[in-house]
Amino acid sequence: MRAREGNVSHVEVFQIEGVGTSIIGRPRPSTKQRRAHPTHTLLWEEPVCWATDLTDGGAALLIALLAAHGQRLLYIPGRIVHHASATYRGDGKTDAKDARIIADQARMRTDLQPVRIATDVALGLRLLTSHRLDVIHDRVRAINRLRATMLEYFPALERAFDYSKNKAALVLLCHYATPESLRRIGVARLAAWLKARGCRNSSGVAKTAVDAAHEQTTALPALSIGSALVTKLAAAIIAIDEDLAGIDAEITERLAQHQSAANLLSMPGFGPVLAATFLAQIGGTLDAFENVDRLACVAGLAPVPRDSGRISGNLHRPRRFNRRLLRTCYLAALSSLKNSPASRAFYDRKRAEGKSHKQALIALARRRMNVIWAMLRDNTHYVEPTVNVPITT
Repeated sequence: MRAREGNVSHVEVFQIEGVGTSIIGRPRPSTKQRRAHPTHTLLWEEPVCWATDLTDGGAALLIALLAAHGQRLLYIPGRIVHHASATYRGDGKTDAKDARIIADQARMRTDLQPVRIATDVALGLRLLTSHRLDVIHDRVRAINRLRATMLEYFPALERAFDYSKNKAALVLLCHYATPESLRRIGVARLAAWLKARGCRNSSGVAKTAVDAAHEQTTALPALSIGSALVTKLAAAIIAIDEDLAGIDAEITERLAQHQSAANLLSMPGFGPVLAATFLAQIGGTLDAFENVDRLACVAGLAPVPRDSGRISGNLHRPRRFNRRLLRTCYLAALSSLKNSPASRAFYDRKRAEGKSHKQALIALARRRMNVIWAMLRDNTHYVEPTVNVPITT
């Protein structure tokens, strides 16, 4: 079946033992008559196998209904549907054609994975972590727009602070965004004003800002409009930071409800956000993976062979994997270098073997995946192994 946002637009039903004869193949638009009579009954004596190219969003209701009635549902990635469409006649793309391709693939292939319903906690974590990522992207865009606007009328102040980390600089821009206003208030009064609003290093920020104002004495044409936009952008970034703090608190609270949260948080490199993202991407449990090798393959940490003829042992990075899961494992491995001697020793050994920084981190993430699998399987905390450091004379 081919699913769209809010409705199932096309359904294809095939005889399993035949040659693919289509029994039903018609659009199912969300018409007024269908909304009044939303059920469609299909009487069939043999077991029915369903297949879809979506696992969330518009297909969430359908997946929940099929799971509640014990129906078998297979997942076919959209990439497979796209490449398989090239073997069918015609270059056109329609929902009916996609539905037939999905049905053909489900009928012929035996390696497709069933859709497994995530736990309630994992589903909530997936929504929260996805929303957090969107908010972070909004923050990055706002900061880039802020800096670009400041370059139009106040470049000296733009290069004076890192606005992605310095909250005091953002508070300053909400009221003093022009060279003239900074020169008028002075260092002492500006420092007191910032300190009254809870800003750290208020004296240093005030001195840097006033010095930047004295460096630029020329008023640029974009001063009036640019300063007004910068004031709004600075206030928006502060509001985004407050929103992120609330989201992080909600993620931490939701994560504490998961039975494996404490175990995963004991692993060096995993904080509440990365742990929540990891559990969300695997569905909350390890039931969807036969072994740790399968999990590593889904995460993009296991190389895949590209052998042909006499060429063998040619390993490459996979093209199909869960990119968010790979990013989570990569960042956790990078963070573990600061507080895990075992991770640091493994990383240094790979670097000594000639691996690049990125290759060594991916190898470390793959090694750590074995540990995470054992921890979640056995419900145990992480224990840092003893690292023998050679004594030099």
